[in-house]
Amino acid sequence: MTENAWTRWPSREALGRDGAARSRRLIGRVVRLLVIGMLLWGAYDRTHVHGWGVVGAVAGVLLTAFVAWAFWRATLAHRLLPSLALIAVLVGIAVVWQAADFTTVALVIWCGCAISALERLTLVAALPVTAVSLAAFAAMNNDVWLTTAVTAAGLALAGYTLRLDAEARGNAQRLLAQERAARVAEAESAALAERARIAREIHDVLAHSLSAQLVHLEAARLLIERGVDREQILERVVAARGMARDGLAETRQALSALRGDLTPLEDFLAQLVETTADAEVTITGERRGLSAEASQAVRRVAQEALTNVRKHAPGAKVRLRLDYGEHQVTLGVQDSGGSPGELTAVGAGYGLLGMRERAELLGGSLEAGPDEEGFVVTLKVPV
Repeated sequence: MTENAWTRWPSREALGRDGAARSRRLIGRVVRLLVIGMLLWGAYDRTHVHGWGVVGAVAGVLLTAFVAWAFWRATLAHRLLPSLALIAVLVGIAVVWQAADFTTVALVIWCGCAISALERLTLVAALPVTAVSLAAFAAMNNDVWLTTAVTAAGLALAGYTLRLDAEARGNAQRLLAQERAARVAEAESAALAERARIAREIHDVLAHSLSAQLVHLEAARLLIERGVDREQILERVVAARGMARDGLAETRQALSALRGDLTPLEDFLAQLVETTADAEVTITGERRGLSAEASQAVRRVAQEALTNVRKHAPGAKVRLRLDYGEHQVTLGVQDSGGSPGELTAVGAGYGLLGMRERAELLGGSLEAGPDEEGFVVTLKVPV
């Protein structure tokens, strides 16, 4: 046994009653009542007890119960010196009871001290207390020596067994508390993850829709400043209105995605290129169902990439390629390049960053950069 085991207190969970089963608490109350009853019986079971002797016996029993309660509280707080002082007082009270010829009361107190010390004190402090208590019990017990020895050994074993049982119960309570805390943390983490997912969906929908509308509205403003004819301005305004309508549809689709109700990815990409001039989509590999997070990542990256093409290379041809591999799905968006649009500087530049963060959250990757023709965005998501 290590030094730490000798000096370690039983845990507060083990010493307290919190978490104990109702039946266990009931048994504890019954045992305490039996002990008090034995004390009272031992005090009254004497012919010389009458008058003020009865009052003194009752006061002695109440004092013993109070000191025992104080000892219980001191051990619960892991206060060594007060605990030793109180159990020494109990041993002394037993000596007084014995001197007053109340042998049964004294024997009960000594047995209780031996068991309680092993159950509630550190072992290095409990062993001397138990030894003194059992020695007093053996000296004053009228049974034959073998019976007395067996009883003393049984009391010591009972005290240590109660200690082990209390420790096991305390460990079980701590594990239960840790499990509950882990469940709470897991629930909070899941809630935060869901909030982050909702925030990403809202951001992606609004960023795609509003930035597209901003492109056309800013173009309309520039046309007005240049005094261009009304028809070109109207064309831009109508396009912005169309983007607002598309944004509303995308918002509804995002809500459906949050509910787990998604249209097939292939259909979504087909509808996306239909609303974009000079765009086409190619799908290769064996088609399979993707998780909601992976499917949404592909959708949002496709939307953001097409928005960037409209902003930075208006009129460029766009090729989307979706490839279902064995372990991952790959989306490539390539444009043919073109003259920078008038609204190249519009936006905060968070589109690529948001797409890359979305991919990394799924264990994938996103690469974006120029090639021989124009600009290429490649998303890889594990499936």
